[in-house]
Amino acid sequence: MDKDAVLTHVLKQRRTPSLLGGEQPVSVMSSSRYVSQLTDREVENKLTDREVENQLPSLDHAIRTPLSGEVQTVVLVGGEGSGKTTALEKLVVDWAKGEHLQNFTYVLHFGLMEIRSLKDELSLETLLQHHHSPVPSESMQLVLQKPEDVLFVFDDLDQYRLSLDPSVHTLCSDLSQAVSVSCLISSLLHGSLLRGAAFVVATRTTGRLEFLNGTRVEVSGFLKPQRETYFNGFFTDPAAANKALLHMERTLGFYDFCTSPRFCWTVCSIYKTLMDAGAKLPDTLTQLYVDILVHLMQALSLKEACNRELVQALGVMASHCSVSQNSSCTKEELHSFGFQSLLSSVGAFLNVDGDLESDACVFSFTSQLMQEFLLAVSFFLDTSVSEGMEKMWEKHKGHAKFLDLFLSGLSEPVQRRPLVILLGEFNSDRISDFKSWFKSSSEETLKGCYNDRHHRCFHLLHQAQNQSLVKEIISPSARTGISYGDLSLQDCVALNYVWSCLGEMQLLNLYRTRDLTDEKAEVLAPAMSLSHKIQLSYSTLSTGAVSHLASALSRGRTEELDLAHTSLGDEKLKVLCAGLRDCKLHTLKLLVCRLTEAGCEDLMCALTSGSSQLRVLEMMFNQIGDLGFMKLCKALQSPQCKLQQLQLRSCELTAVSMEALSAALCSGKSELRKVDLTSNTIGDGGVEALCKSLQHPHCKLQSLNLFDTELTGACCPHLMETLMSEHCSLLELDLSVNDLGHEGALLLCQALSRPGCPVEKLGLTRCELTQQVFKELGSLLRSGTSRLKSLIVGLNKVGDQGVKHLWDAVAHPACLLEELDVEMTDLTDACVEDLCAAVRASKTLKSLELRNNSLTDASVPALVQVMQDSCNMQEMNLKYNDFSEDVFEMLDECDKIRY
Repeated sequence: MDKDAVLTHVLKQRRTPSLLGGEQPVSVMSSSRYVSQLTDREVENKLTDREVENQLPSLDHAIRTPLSGEVQTVVLVGGEGSGKTTALEKLVVDWAKGEHLQNFTYVLHFGLMEIRSLKDELSLETLLQHHHSPVPSESMQLVLQKPEDVLFVFDDLDQYRLSLDPSVHTLCSDLSQAVSVSCLISSLLHGSLLRGAAFVVATRTTGRLEFLNGTRVEVSGFLKPQRETYFNGFFTDPAAANKALLHMERTLGFYDFCTSPRFCWTVCSIYKTLMDAGAKLPDTLTQLYVDILVHLMQALSLKEACNRELVQALGVMASHCSVSQNSSCTKEELHSFGFQSLLSSVGAFLNVDGDLESDACVFSFTSQLMQEFLLAVSFFLDTSVSEGMEKMWEKHKGHAKFLDLFLSGLSEPVQRRPLVILLGEFNSDRISDFKSWFKSSSEETLKGCYNDRHHRCFHLLHQAQNQSLVKEIISPSARTGISYGDLSLQDCVALNYVWSCLGEMQLLNLYRTRDLTDEKAEVLAPAMSLSHKIQLSYSTLSTGAVSHLASALSRGRTEELDLAHTSLGDEKLKVLCAGLRDCKLHTLKLLVCRLTEAGCEDLMCALTSGSSQLRVLEMMFNQIGDLGFMKLCKALQSPQCKLQQLQLRSCELTAVSMEALSAALCSGKSELRKVDLTSNTIGDGGVEALCKSLQHPHCKLQSLNLFDTELTGACCPHLMETLMSEHCSLLELDLSVNDLGHEGALLLCQALSRPGCPVEKLGLTRCELTQQVFKELGSLLRSGTSRLKSLIVGLNKVGDQGVKHLWDAVAHPACLLEELDVEMTDLTDACVEDLCAAVRASKTLKSLELRNNSLTDASVPALVQVMQDSCNMQEMNLKYNDFSEDVFEMLDECDKIRY
């Protein structure tokens, strides 16, 4: 087969390039502007475009490799303008030049859209001889006899329209049998005809794919590196190329369609025109398409009335194609849309397949984006009253992806002004109708909790580019505190625009953002700096993203940052700490962040920087150990450190580091007020070390949580000494889930009875307390010297008799208790009379915790009645008692009872 003839056939310019239709493949290849796209496969979200480029095979390689082996069919799948046609023609050209796929003797290239138009039945022989670069008769027999040497290249499967379902055809196996085109193509692809031949088929995503077996290659198109190469090839001036590329990446690079080579051609073409004229480049998608439409209309040089008539006809066609989901129209249909006198002008906007003079000519939009843009423009040009915004949107919303964005952009006078000059005034009633629809629908959307709908509203505001409109739409009633996690880059741009217009926000909630990349964080950085609180818990942040977050903190107004469960790690913490040294952050939540001793070094430097404002640091569930904590204690001794609260639950601490904490507390320089050491192996020795500092006049600690720290009664003499000290400033002490026992608890009661003892909240849950201890606690509460307002003594099995001492105390006028927790203390209905008497008599009690006891239906009427009668009681928790469903309705009568 003559490869030169194939080259001539493929490289023949079949269409002139157009702004929307893209540069023709022959032009791309001959000008050395061909950039091989990437194929799509699963890669890590956190990789940069450059890293993805290095992992993904090029499209050319992905097609050639399987064809060089045993694979007989490769299906190339990609979106509009993704470069499939150019890639296929490059494949054929490379074969014809002897560069690749030389295992095939014959490569036959067809456009299925062209084949579809063949009406007569024909055989494979006829197809090859008359509807392709003709196969000479002497070669025909070789083609037919050695099918394994033949490669068919089929383009435009999505435009084929005829069925590939083998069940609806009687498949043909006779090479000379004349059959319908549909049967012929199906017989080839399903192996009935010319079995052993290989195929490359290009298509957009379509239902016909289910009938095709073979290797599927997804086209990713151009990532940033390919776009950079393409722009540098398009513009002869490197400075112009860089300016155009940077502008597109900033204003459009977040849209998926920017990976389309055809779209890149359109953008480069319009940017070059604007830059040559010294005009401003567009900032939004709407502005881009305004510039494109203006450019196309000016090239046609029509009068205003004709311009308007043409755009309205195109809008009618766009509406028809959108609703019918049929991308092509006949000449007869075009006449019905209003094109009668304008057919010669449609080539700038439409693909024209066939002779324009022929009734068989078929027309289709070259660009889905332009189709929807023209629909939006024509809506605002239409002066009829037959269809308002609501009706139009209902008709198109299921099919149109960008229509509402274009409508939003065009509703603003500044953005539509260039079109008004060419097309005349827009219909003011329709603009008002759209704005009314947008405001009412946005108000409803922003009251809800669906973040995808919020994002869409933000996208529309971004297209409008109207700051006053943003402030009008995002009213105080808008629920902007919902999680906006898992944003696309496009969502980030719109969200950042809205936040920037508002100037200041209470909360930026990015909870569960599973791929906060460098690129996304860079876009969101201004929004971060404007937010008083940033919620990023359960998110995954790249190192680059943390760097942008740190920068936002250092120049912003953020006071609280939640990074809980982000698996941040020491390296990323180091990057974050650079921003902590000079920011307004008061609260930093780092629980479950996989931090170790190394991370504490960076935190220490940040805390002692002199400019850190950090007051609250939550480090729970990190393996920092004693050495890590000792570094934090060193920071606490610095006069530059302003830390007041430190949460260190389950941080693998022992008594070893308590000396360092004690030294910090009595140094006179520590501002620490609250320490939580829950679930660390502190032990009696650790408490002994702490107690020394708690008696020091320089110690300012007010809250100490020693929940589950392996204490015994042996530590109680030290605690007693501390509580008896006039310098003790503790207001809250939690010793729960420690085996303090009878003797140890009695010593605590003795200390708490000291006049002037400051403790207001005491936790003794599951401390092996006895009825005698409860009796002493009751005496303490009645003494008139106790300041206790909260007493938590659940999970001590003292029964009705033990807790009775507390009921009697609560009823006493000297008792100040506001909160009492007696969960799982073996209470029965026998205690209810004393309980109710205590609630009625108390002037202070507000909350009563009675979960996990043995109260039954019999006690419910009295409990409901006493809660309804009480003015000060706010809550009674009766969950997990022995109630039947019979009393649920009665319990519901009192909204202060939980059950």
